[in-house]
Amino acid sequence: MPADIEGYREYVAARLDPLRRTAYLLCEDWHTADDLVSTALVKLLRHWRRVSAMDNPDAYVRRTLLRTWLDERRRPWRREAAWAEVPDRAVRAATDATADRVTILALLADLPPRRRAVLVLRYFCDLSVEETAHELGCSVGTVKSQSARAIEALRGRLVTARTKPREAEEHG
Repeated sequence: MPADIEGYREYVAARLDPLRRTAYLLCEDWHTADDLVSTALVKLLRHWRRVSAMDNPDAYVRRTLLRTWLDERRRPWRREAAWAEVPDRAVRAATDATADRVTILALLADLPPRRRAVLVLRYFCDLSVEETAHELGCSVGTVKSQSARAIEALRGRLVTARTKPREAEEHG
């Protein structure tokens, strides 16, 4: 058990919500996000004495969270897709902002894991290209190319997603 358990508790209390949101953006499921954060925090507790002395413990936790998510994606049971039953009643109409958010999250979920991780680290966690490369253990050029490809894929899919409802209205 680490000697500075109170420091660990303070650190976790201050950063739990941002860690959950980051994990959710990676996996798009709140239950899985909670599991990822729990696993990452257990790993952090094991090494807290060393991590608390680091200049940037947030980078260690983010990297641990990212690696935990990538490891989970490799597990066989994560490849199974569960489908919920069709609801009996109509779903309430969403606002435009909510619809845009849902569309973007769905498009983000379609990206390969590394590209998704690059976008989350760069644009949600607000890391620089160099920091993202360090977190992912790859080169700066890889981060740049992966983010460019991911953004281009999102743009193309977003245009397609926005034109489909219009076509349905015109032909419906």
